[in-house]
Amino acid sequence: MNKKISIIGVPIDYGQSRRGVDMGPSAIRYAGVSDRLEKLNYVVNDLGDVPVTQLEQYKKKNTDNLNNLEQVIEINENVAKTVDQEMQNDYFPLILGGDHSMALGTIAGVAKHYQSLGVIWYDAHGDLNTNETSPSGNIHGMPLAATLGIGHDRLINIYGYTPKVKPENIVVIGARDLDDGEKELIKKENIKVYTMHEIDRMGMPKVIEETISYLKERTDGVHLSLDLDGLDPSEAPGVGTPVIGGLSYRESRLAMEMLYESNIVTSAEFVEVNPILDEKNKTARLAVGLIGSLFGEKLK
Repeated sequence: MNKKISIIGVPIDYGQSRRGVDMGPSAIRYAGVSDRLEKLNYVVNDLGDVPVTQLEQYKKKNTDNLNNLEQVIEINENVAKTVDQEMQNDYFPLILGGDHSMALGTIAGVAKHYQSLGVIWYDAHGDLNTNETSPSGNIHGMPLAATLGIGHDRLINIYGYTPKVKPENIVVIGARDLDDGEKELIKKENIKVYTMHEIDRMGMPKVIEETISYLKERTDGVHLSLDLDGLDPSEAPGVGTPVIGGLSYRESRLAMEMLYESNIVTSAEFVEVNPILDEKNKTARLAVGLIGSLFGEKLK
């Protein structure tokens, strides 16, 4: 793995409806992410946070069923530019969130550097809605569809190009709460999804082995987008959209260790940490533990 890491905070909460997730980057920093990585002999450059303007009037729908569209686009254009620049400087971008709508910008910045970017979407949700299928209009449920070039014109064209990713280059891991529109899109585009049913039957080692083999064949870089609600809320309570029956920390740590050993991950983001909903920063500490494992930390 690249030994130079740029940490980029994205304190965005406009993509969803529960306040507090904008403090996620601070919580992960407070839990010691930089120290953890420096102990593993990485050069860590913390760039601080991408600027986010906080508005008194928080939730604003437009006529297209897209909440806070202007704010989400403005922030993600800045995210994409920052990520792109750090990759040009040969740094591994490690982005901390913030709600999952920030993936619009992270992937836009990353995908410019690859012919065929792969994406591992580690999440309880598919985030494959569009403004036409979303029950809520919350954009954090749309970024993966938008990176495929599916959805509202302004979302799919963030950073000036579309699509960013091919459907055959995506693997979703941990899904257990999919809307009808998302299920239809998964079938239509033949997106590879490991639901909790498959993970329980196959075991995490087999799932990650298959994921690595599948992506190695067809990609020249892999972005990991890890939503902490992929883990069970009994272990990661500090998330805005918890879904019971999720992945354990042990399973997730093993997944990160295996991804490190495979050397396929070239950028990563850890999102949806909400300290207001958390218990003594437990979820942020879990995030730091998973980040440590992704970058080579071992128990012995």
